[in-house]
Amino acid sequence: MSYENILVFSESHIATITINRPTKLNALNKATIQELHDAFLFLENDKNCRVVILTGSGEKAFVAGADIAEFAHFSVQEGAQLAANGQELLFDFVENMRTPVIAAINGFALGGGLELAMSAHFRIASENAKMGLPEVSLGVIPGYGGTQRLPQLIGKGRAMELIMTAAMIDAETAKAYGLINHLVAQNDLLDFTNSIAQKIIKNAPLAIGQAIKAINANFKDGTNGFETEIKAFGKCFGTEDFKEGTTAFLEKRKANFTGN
Repeated sequence: MSYENILVFSESHIATITINRPTKLNALNKATIQELHDAFLFLENDKNCRVVILTGSGEKAFVAGADIAEFAHFSVQEGAQLAANGQELLFDFVENMRTPVIAAINGFALGGGLELAMSAHFRIASENAKMGLPEVSLGVIPGYGGTQRLPQLIGKGRAMELIMTAAMIDAETAKAYGLINHLVAQNDLLDFTNSIAQKIIKNAPLAIGQAIKAINANFKDGTNGFETEIKAFGKCFGTEDFKEGTTAFLEKRKANFTGN
Protein backbone atom coordinates (compact mmCIF):
# COMPACT_ATOMS: atom_id res chain seq x y z
CA MET A 1 0.00 0.00 0.00
CA SER A 2 1.14 3.55 -0.71
CA TYR A 3 0.68 6.47 1.67
CA GLU A 4 1.28 10.22 1.56
CA ASN A 5 1.67 10.95 5.26
CA ILE A 6 3.20 7.81 6.76
CA LEU A 7 5.94 5.31 6.02
CA VAL A 8 5.57 1.59 6.71
CA PHE A 9 8.48 -0.84 6.86
CA SER A 10 8.31 -4.51 7.84
CA GLU A 11 11.09 -6.95 8.61
CA SER A 12 11.30 -10.17 10.62
CA HIS A 13 7.78 -9.99 12.09
CA ILE A 14 8.23 -6.35 13.20
CA ALA A 15 6.56 -3.44 11.38
CA THR A 16 7.51 0.20 11.90
CA ILE A 17 5.02 2.96 11.10
CA THR A 18 6.57 6.41 10.86
CA ILE A 19 4.33 9.47 10.74
CA ASN A 20 6.01 11.51 8.04
CA ARG A 21 4.87 15.15 8.05
CA PRO A 22 8.09 16.82 9.27
CA THR A 23 7.16 20.32 8.05
CA LYS A 24 4.03 20.09 10.24
CA LEU A 25 5.87 18.42 13.15
CA ASN A 26 3.92 15.28 12.19
CA ALA A 27 0.60 16.85 13.25
CA LEU A 28 -2.45 14.63 12.87
CA ASN A 29 -4.94 15.67 10.22
CA LYS A 30 -7.89 13.67 8.91
CA ALA A 31 -5.87 12.19 6.06
CA THR A 32 -3.10 11.01 8.38
CA ILE A 33 -5.58 9.48 10.83
CA GLN A 34 -7.20 7.58 7.95
CA GLU A 35 -3.84 6.37 6.64
CA LEU A 36 -2.80 5.25 10.11
CA HIS A 37 -6.07 3.34 10.46
CA ASP A 38 -5.55 1.67 7.09
CA ALA A 39 -1.97 0.70 7.97
CA PHE A 40 -2.87 -0.66 11.40
CA LEU A 41 -5.81 -2.60 9.95
CA PHE A 42 -3.57 -4.16 7.31
CA LEU A 43 -0.91 -5.11 9.86
CA GLU A 44 -3.50 -6.49 12.29
CA ASN A 45 -4.59 -8.91 9.57
CA ASP A 46 -1.04 -9.78 8.51
CA LYS A 47 -0.01 -12.99 10.29
CA ASN A 48 3.63 -12.19 9.59
CA CYS A 49 3.40 -9.04 11.71
CA ARG A 50 3.73 -9.69 15.44
CA VAL A 51 4.70 -6.22 16.75
CA VAL A 52 4.15 -2.69 15.46
CA ILE A 53 6.48 0.17 16.40
CA LEU A 54 4.96 3.64 15.97
CA THR A 55 7.18 6.71 15.73
CA GLY A 56 7.51 10.13 14.09
CA SER A 57 9.94 11.29 11.43
CA GLY A 58 12.81 13.59 12.33
CA GLU A 59 14.18 14.48 15.74
CA LYS A 60 11.76 17.24 16.75
CA ALA A 61 8.44 15.49 17.10
CA PHE A 62 6.63 12.20 17.53
CA VAL A 63 3.38 14.06 16.87
CA ALA A 64 3.14 17.69 17.94
CA GLY A 65 -0.66 17.61 18.09
CA ALA A 66 -3.71 17.74 15.86
CA ASP A 67 -3.85 19.95 12.77
CA ILE A 68 -5.73 22.86 14.36
CA ALA A 69 -6.42 24.55 11.02
CA GLU A 70 -8.74 21.69 10.10
CA PHE A 71 -11.20 22.24 12.94
CA ALA A 72 -10.77 25.84 14.11
CA HIS A 73 -14.20 26.81 12.76
CA PHE A 74 -16.13 23.63 13.60
CA SER A 75 -19.59 23.72 15.19
CA VAL A 76 -20.53 21.83 18.36
CA GLN A 77 -21.86 18.93 16.32
CA GLU A 78 -18.84 18.87 14.01
CA GLY A 79 -16.47 18.91 17.00
CA ALA A 80 -18.21 15.97 18.64
CA GLN A 81 -18.19 14.05 15.36
CA LEU A 82 -14.48 14.77 14.90
CA ALA A 83 -13.70 13.21 18.28
CA ALA A 84 -16.02 10.25 17.73
CA ASN A 85 -14.60 9.46 14.30
CA GLY A 86 -10.99 9.81 15.45
CA GLN A 87 -11.47 7.59 18.47
CA GLU A 88 -13.18 4.88 16.43
CA LEU A 89 -10.78 4.97 13.47
CA LEU A 90 -7.49 5.22 15.31
CA PHE A 91 -7.18 5.64 19.06
CA ASP A 92 -9.62 2.96 20.27
CA PHE A 93 -8.65 0.80 17.31
CA VAL A 94 -4.97 0.81 18.29
CA GLU A 95 -5.69 0.18 21.96
CA ASN A 96 -7.77 -2.90 21.13
CA MET A 97 -5.48 -4.42 18.53
CA ARG A 98 -4.39 -8.01 19.12
CA THR A 99 -0.96 -7.11 17.74
CA PRO A 100 1.19 -5.26 20.29
CA VAL A 101 1.85 -1.59 19.46
CA ILE A 102 4.84 0.20 21.01
CA ALA A 103 5.08 3.99 20.75
CA ALA A 104 8.66 5.21 20.30
CA ILE A 105 8.41 8.87 21.32
CA ASN A 106 11.00 11.21 19.85
CA GLY A 107 10.60 14.93 20.61
CA PHE A 108 7.18 16.51 21.14
CA ALA A 109 4.15 14.32 21.88
CA LEU A 110 1.46 16.89 22.52
CA GLY A 111 -2.33 16.84 22.38
CA GLY A 112 -3.41 14.25 19.86
CA GLY A 113 0.18 13.06 19.67
CA LEU A 114 0.28 12.10 23.33
CA GLU A 115 -3.21 10.65 23.01
CA LEU A 116 -1.95 8.48 20.15
CA ALA A 117 1.07 7.38 22.19
CA MET A 118 -1.21 6.54 25.13
CA SER A 119 -3.40 4.38 22.91
CA ALA A 120 -0.37 2.19 22.20
CA HIS A 121 0.15 -0.73 24.55
CA PHE A 122 3.22 0.88 26.09
CA ARG A 123 5.67 3.70 25.44
CA ILE A 124 9.41 4.26 25.17
CA ALA A 125 10.81 7.81 24.94
CA SER A 126 14.07 9.47 24.02
CA GLU A 127 15.76 12.00 26.30
CA ASN A 128 14.52 14.96 24.25
CA ALA A 129 10.85 13.96 24.51
CA LYS A 130 8.29 16.46 25.80
CA MET A 131 4.74 15.39 26.58
CA GLY A 132 1.54 17.19 27.43
CA LEU A 133 -2.14 17.83 26.74
CA PRO A 134 -2.34 21.60 26.10
CA GLU A 135 -5.90 21.64 24.72
CA VAL A 136 -7.42 23.86 27.42
CA SER A 137 -5.06 26.65 26.31
CA LEU A 138 -7.01 26.57 23.04
CA GLY A 139 -10.42 26.58 24.71
CA VAL A 140 -11.11 22.88 24.21
CA ILE A 141 -10.33 19.60 26.00
CA PRO A 142 -8.51 16.45 24.88
CA GLY A 143 -10.94 14.69 22.55
CA TYR A 144 -9.11 11.57 21.47
CA GLY A 145 -9.26 9.73 24.79
CA GLY A 146 -6.79 11.86 26.74
CA THR A 147 -9.07 12.54 29.69
CA GLN A 148 -9.56 8.78 30.09
CA ARG A 149 -6.18 7.23 29.35
CA LEU A 150 -3.95 9.76 31.13
CA PRO A 151 -5.57 9.16 34.57
CA GLN A 152 -5.39 5.40 33.97
CA LEU A 153 -1.65 5.68 33.38
CA ILE A 154 -0.51 8.29 35.91
CA GLY A 155 -3.39 8.69 38.36
CA LYS A 156 -6.28 11.14 38.64
CA GLY A 157 -4.52 13.92 40.53
CA ARG A 158 -1.51 14.19 38.22
CA ALA A 159 -3.75 13.95 35.16
CA MET A 160 -5.98 16.73 36.48
CA GLU A 161 -2.98 18.97 37.03
CA LEU A 162 -1.40 18.32 33.64
CA ILE A 163 -4.65 18.86 31.75
CA MET A 164 -5.74 21.95 33.71
CA THR A 165 -2.34 23.66 33.53
CA ALA A 166 -1.73 22.64 29.89
CA ALA A 167 1.83 21.94 31.02
CA MET A 168 4.52 19.93 29.27
CA ILE A 169 6.62 17.40 31.14
CA ASP A 170 10.03 16.09 30.17
CA ALA A 171 10.91 12.45 29.63
CA GLU A 172 12.36 11.97 33.11
CA THR A 173 9.13 13.18 34.71
CA ALA A 174 7.10 11.00 32.36
CA LYS A 175 9.18 8.01 33.46
CA ALA A 176 8.68 8.86 37.13
CA TYR A 177 4.92 9.19 36.55
CA GLY A 178 4.71 5.82 34.78
CA LEU A 179 3.65 7.40 31.50
CA ILE A 180 6.57 5.75 29.71
CA ASN A 181 8.26 2.42 30.43
CA HIS A 182 11.80 3.29 29.36
CA LEU A 183 13.92 6.41 28.78
CA VAL A 184 16.83 6.13 26.34
CA ALA A 185 19.25 8.30 24.41
CA GLN A 186 17.76 9.75 21.25
CA ASN A 187 20.12 7.86 18.96
CA ASP A 188 19.22 4.59 20.68
CA LEU A 189 15.42 4.96 20.60
CA LEU A 190 14.53 2.73 17.67
CA ASP A 191 17.23 0.16 18.36
CA PHE A 192 16.12 -0.15 21.99
CA THR A 193 12.44 -0.35 21.00
CA ASN A 194 13.29 -2.99 18.45
CA SER A 195 15.12 -4.99 21.14
CA ILE A 196 11.91 -5.06 23.20
CA ALA A 197 9.94 -6.09 20.11
CA GLN A 198 12.41 -8.92 19.53
CA LYS A 199 11.59 -10.29 22.97
CA ILE A 200 7.86 -10.11 22.25
CA ILE A 201 8.00 -11.97 18.92
CA LYS A 202 9.54 -15.01 20.64
CA ASN A 203 6.22 -15.59 22.42
CA ALA A 204 2.85 -16.91 21.26
CA PRO A 205 1.00 -14.27 19.16
CA LEU A 206 -2.50 -15.52 19.97
CA ALA A 207 -1.75 -15.63 23.68
CA ILE A 208 -0.41 -12.06 23.55
CA GLY A 209 -3.58 -10.93 21.80
CA GLN A 210 -5.73 -12.56 24.48
CA ALA A 211 -3.60 -10.98 27.21
CA ILE A 212 -4.13 -7.52 25.67
CA LYS A 213 -7.87 -8.15 25.59
CA ALA A 214 -7.96 -9.26 29.22
CA ILE A 215 -5.86 -6.34 30.48
CA ASN A 216 -7.96 -3.79 28.59
CA ALA A 217 -11.15 -5.29 30.00
CA ASN A 218 -10.21 -4.05 33.47
CA PHE A 219 -10.55 -0.46 32.26
CA LYS A 220 -13.92 -0.79 30.49
CA ASP A 221 -17.15 0.10 32.25
CA GLY A 222 -19.59 -2.77 32.53
CA THR A 223 -16.93 -5.38 31.77
CA ASN A 224 -15.73 -7.91 34.30
CA GLY A 225 -12.00 -8.23 33.70
CA PHE A 226 -11.75 -11.47 35.65
CA GLU A 227 -14.44 -13.10 33.51
CA THR A 228 -12.69 -11.87 30.37
CA GLU A 229 -9.44 -13.35 31.63
CA ILE A 230 -11.05 -16.72 32.34
CA LYS A 231 -12.54 -16.92 28.84
CA ALA A 232 -9.31 -15.75 27.22
CA PHE A 233 -7.34 -18.28 29.25
CA GLY A 234 -9.64 -21.04 28.05
CA LYS A 235 -9.36 -20.00 24.40
CA CYS A 236 -5.62 -20.42 24.54
CA PHE A 237 -6.07 -24.14 25.20
CA GLY A 238 -7.60 -24.55 21.75
CA THR A 239 -4.59 -23.19 19.88
CA GLU A 240 -1.68 -24.95 18.20
CA ASP A 241 0.62 -22.48 19.94
CA PHE A 242 -0.50 -23.80 23.34
CA LYS A 243 0.30 -27.34 22.27
CA GLU A 244 3.66 -26.22 20.91
CA GLY A 245 4.52 -24.13 23.97
CA THR A 246 3.70 -26.82 26.52
CA THR A 247 5.34 -29.55 24.44
CA ALA A 248 8.50 -27.47 23.99
CA PHE A 249 8.63 -26.82 27.73
CA LEU A 250 8.32 -30.51 28.54
CA GLU A 251 10.90 -31.39 25.90
CA LYS A 252 13.22 -28.68 27.17
CA ARG A 253 13.54 -26.87 23.84
CA LYS A 254 12.60 -23.47 22.45
CA ALA A 255 9.04 -23.18 21.16
CA ASN A 256 8.36 -22.39 17.51
CA PHE A 257 5.12 -20.41 17.56
CA THR A 258 3.15 -20.01 14.34
CA GLY A 259 0.22 -17.92 15.51
CA ASN A 260 -2.29 -20.74 15.08
